[in-house]
Amino acid sequence: MAKAKATRIDIAPKLRDRMVALLDRQLADTLDLQTQLKQAHWNVKGPHFIALHELFDKLAEELEEPVDDIAERITSLGGVAHGTARMAAKASRLKEFPDGWIDGPRAVAALADRFAALAASTRKAIDTSGKAGDADTSDLFTGISRELDKALWFLEAHLA
Repeated sequence: MAKAKATRIDIAPKLRDRMVALLDRQLADTLDLQTQLKQAHWNVKGPHFIALHELFDKLAEELEEPVDDIAERITSLGGVAHGTARMAAKASRLKEFPDGWIDGPRAVAALADRFAALAASTRKAIDTSGKAGDADTSDLFTGISRELDKALWFLEAHLA
């Protein structure tokens, strides 16, 4: 990974490099989750099809802002956001979503697992960036964490 480009932001270059790497990992996972939601949206089957079809689309839409915010934080720190589907797939730490048609409960459970994994890594990113001294990146991740937990709640409500 290339070193961050010089900027007038008063964060030391080595710290900016570390934050760019941290943000880029979260970007890959968040983009991957967004595409997995679309995969579920298109291929879910079962008696609750329309409700899940609409929920998955709504949750994918709600990830657009965090994806953009993460990418823009990367570039504001002088880094390069790696945001193509292939870049995200190569770097993502999330498990792959099942291929083919998927019944509603299985889709919800798979997505809940992935939201939980992303929420956990986001909380680690909050701690990592906060301890490193980058309060702005930590704050960005804090807001994203709240939204991930809310989405996970929506999914888990279908698993009761």
